[in-house]
Amino acid sequence: QVQLVESGGGLVQAGGSLRLSCAASGLPFSNYAMGWFRQAPGKEREFVACIRRNSDRTYYADSVKGRFTISRDNAKNTLYLQMNGLKPEDTGVYSCGADSSYTPGLTPGEYQYWGQGTQVTVSS
Repeated sequence: QVQLVESGGGLVQAGGSLRLSCAASGLPFSNYAMGWFRQAPGKEREFVACIRRNSDRTYYADSVKGRFTISRDNAKNTLYLQMNGLKPEDTGVYSCGADSSYTPGLTPGEYQYWGQGTQVTVSS
């Protein structure tokens, strides 16, 4: 079955960095656009970044532009999110999703598969 497993979350001070990974199995990874979403307590899941199948286009939420970088390694079936300049408002559970569309969606409903998520906590 399809599995998406996130890792790399943790507790970090404001201004620090983290690198998240999402290891995929059970699906043809290179045929899927991939995205990162996050959910803070009491809030809805929100879009962070997404990337096309062959990495030729990436998309970012305005709140993370210039600080976060999404990338993928299709040979390793792995998606990444490099997060720099972290702020307390970046705190949340970060989840990766797989979207069979050519252009990745910007809303959670457009993704067919999800991981369980990894907690990111940024202290002030």
